[in-house]
Amino acid sequence: MSGLIPQRFVEDLLDRVDLAELIGSRITLKKAGANYKACCPFHDEKTPSFNVRPDKGFYHCFGCGAHGDAISFVREFEGLGFTEAVEELAKRAGLEVPYDQSARQEIQQARTLTDALDYASRFYQSALRGPQGEFARDYLRQRGLDDNIIQLYQLGYAPATGTALFDACNRDLQGPLLETGTVSDKYGRPRDLFRNRVMFPIRNSRGKTVAFGGRTLGDDKAKYINSPESDVFHKSREIYGLYEAKQAIRQLDKLLVVEGYMDVIALAQHDIHFAVATLGTATNQDSLTALLRQVRHLVFCFDGDQAGFRAADRALENALELMADGMHLQFLMLPDGEDPDTLIRKEGPEAFQKRIEGATPLSRYLFDRQSEGLDLQLPEHRGELRARAEPLLNKMPKSTLRDAMWHEMLRLCSGRNDWQNRRPQNGQKRFGERRDRIQEERIDVRLSKDSTLCLALLEAPDMASDVVELARQSRQFGQAKRFADWILERQIRDRRKLVRTLATDKQARERFYHLFDGIEHIPSRESTLAGARELLSPNQEAARKQRLMSLLSAKRSLADLTPEERQELKALSERAED
Repeated sequence: MSGLIPQRFVEDLLDRVDLAELIGSRITLKKAGANYKACCPFHDEKTPSFNVRPDKGFYHCFGCGAHGDAISFVREFEGLGFTEAVEELAKRAGLEVPYDQSARQEIQQARTLTDALDYASRFYQSALRGPQGEFARDYLRQRGLDDNIIQLYQLGYAPATGTALFDACNRDLQGPLLETGTVSDKYGRPRDLFRNRVMFPIRNSRGKTVAFGGRTLGDDKAKYINSPESDVFHKSREIYGLYEAKQAIRQLDKLLVVEGYMDVIALAQHDIHFAVATLGTATNQDSLTALLRQVRHLVFCFDGDQAGFRAADRALENALELMADGMHLQFLMLPDGEDPDTLIRKEGPEAFQKRIEGATPLSRYLFDRQSEGLDLQLPEHRGELRARAEPLLNKMPKSTLRDAMWHEMLRLCSGRNDWQNRRPQNGQKRFGERRDRIQEERIDVRLSKDSTLCLALLEAPDMASDVVELARQSRQFGQAKRFADWILERQIRDRRKLVRTLATDKQARERFYHLFDGIEHIPSRESTLAGARELLSPNQEAARKQRLMSLLSAKRSLADLTPEERQELKALSERAED
């Protein structure tokens, strides 16, 4: 509906909004000359890298790259659509959005439907508290839910009588309830869709009820039923529990995607508030897009039975086409016969949290699943693995992750003549070196410049001063500068001390815990240091390489070099190995 708002109005609205005042009403800003600085509200950081330029009308974070104007900020911070963000700013500025007549009617219609659904939600909540809701309350208590969590998720009860909701509402609401399918007239007379069920309201990003899920308390054939799709409810785009998660955690950095309403609520009952559920039998691309619009890190949690693995496989296939550098997807497969609801009650939140932290990355899950039942020592089975994995990798857009996964597939499928060097069996003799396992090879991985410097600091902390100096000249090395500043503060000069400090210092672990998130493969030490040297002293490195080439190409052999040239060649080579 954004195209129905005149562009001139949008531009005038942005001119009227004081960006610093708008952002400052939501996060703490500090004056920095003509601009303002703060810790970024869109990613976790301790050193401010979020800058607001009121004179230019935009904000920019040098840490995560978040950038935009007042509308962008409200959309990202509040989780709103374009039209909703414009309405929010217009209300703040005392203006009315000039929709055309058809758009105004469409918006009013949507508000009428959500108002009716909000009324239905309040009706169900009241019924749960009343005498007829006693059995439903007992059921929820047996599931371990307390009053606070019931109120947080606005759980309710649909009475068993066929027209309880329809009879309770006034005439103005009966039409919208029929339109959303909450009341059905399929058989020529009104009848409530939900009867004798525990009710789970499904809310949109603004907390408005758009649909319901209902769990039977009787012996109905359908254990759960959902509202039919309507003008305000599209099943593939809505995420159950997302509104509640954003209310509990302002800066969501990841989401745990589970399969059911009760899984979400049970996890929240145990202080895991970032769990959500998609509405359907599989995680499709629409729901994945909706999830990735909120965060870049998803952990899919499925039951450990065959149905759970099939659902995980579908989620993986749908995710591949959306994968890009910086996205981090993991899979958590629970023990067979368990789901999040039962498991967290059995082993507690700390143990479950450890399971989340140890979830399998997408790349490893893909190759583990595709190599099931194969013996990669056999050439035929390596060919089978490639036949299975290659079509999946072809779905991925071009990215560093895709390139790295191609390298991994080729490594797994090559075998590197391992079949020729296997241990002799049945008295047979073989010549050559024997090996009991396939030798892994280093993979040539291209990382961001910032990540390259961070890895180089891990290998050679004495580079910290040079990294800080480089970061002063360019703003693209935010993470490396923070890492280098910390190394200098601690006066760390060697790798062993750095690793020991990171492992034993709790504050250091928390500060740099996510430093290398998103890196699927670590390049070799030599490649990392060479890349860092080129960044730190590109001119000297280029000159060194050029001089090496001239020395090696000018003479037919090393014997033709003069003693001085041999000494210079040795010095240049040693510098490359440092």
